Amino acid sequence: MATGNVNHIASLDATQKKVSRTPAQEAWGRLIRNKVAVLGIILIVSFLLMAIFANVLSPHNPIQLNSGKGFLPPAWVEKAADGKKGEADFLLGTDTLGRDVFSRVLYGSRVSMMVGFAPTFIIIALGTFVGMMAGYYGGRWDNFLMRLTDIMYGFPDLLFFIIALISLRDTVIGQFMNGLFLLFFALALINWVGIARIVRGQVLSLKQKEFVEAARSIGVKDSQIMFRHLLPNVWGPVIVQGSFMIPGMIITEAILGYLGLGLKPTTNPDAFFITSWGSLMLDGQTSINAQPYLLLSPAVCVALIVLSFTFLGDGLRDALDPRMRGSQ
Repeated sequence: MATGNVNHIASLDATQKKVSRTPAQEAWGRLIRNKVAVLGIILIVSFLLMAIFANVLSPHNPIQLNSGKGFLPPAWVEKAADGKKGEADFLLGTDTLGRDVFSRVLYGSRVSMMVGFAPTFIIIALGTFVGMMAGYYGGRWDNFLMRLTDIMYGFPDLLFFIIALISLRDTVIGQFMNGLFLLFFALALINWVGIARIVRGQVLSLKQKEFVEAARSIGVKDSQIMFRHLLPNVWGPVIVQGSFMIPGMIITEAILGYLGLGLKPTTNPDAFFITSWGSLMLDGQTSINAQPYLLLSPAVCVALIVLSFTFLGDGLRDALDPRMRGSQ
């Protein structure tokens, strides 16, 4: 009898702990049980560490010219088509100027990861603000902001990026951060419209709820209602959308770099941003037969990071779905 009471009390304690978990804790629990999403997180963290510590991990200076090397095959190749043998010091071989491909791929991760995260934060901040204002105030504000959103949505994304980068490439803005700031600006200026529409729709459905009416009845300011009461309730869809936007930013940078419109080349060995995966693919496409890893290495990295964020986005979508609560 005593054993039964102890088991019953333990069961009640376990149930109480499970019930007392916050929605964020429940979402995290669902996320970490998604093996594909966890794999995506591991790969993303690995690429982030690779970008941060590229100067430590790279065996050679990425712009160092190793005279007399020319094209070298990867280290495991015994004899390439041109008769050259791979060297252990150059894991993925060298390019036409004798620069280490592995080191350049490591440094290229810095640009791609920065382009993935920085514009996305700007897009989320701007889109959330516009959507919140349009959805909460409605009327003329909603009409004006949504017409502005429609105008911005009408621009062809890639064409706008190309025109902006070509037109402003030689200006002060285009030269700042070797052109990376201009790329951030171009990416953020167009892509906030999707976030704005999502936030507006969520706010329109939430602003008539009882907790908002209660806040209004006790005299809470509109700014506090928007950013303290409504904003936490719209974060779920915004976070999911943001996780899917990051790989889009990385792919766009790779396309622009492949077209020669990405990061400007630099000869400063101390520069933080030296090359990008898109620029490496541009260099590698002309030498695909002599040194295929000059093209394949950055292409594989782009594919892996895009898949990683896609896996994470799918996991976040399932974890933040209110219908999944209580299914643990």
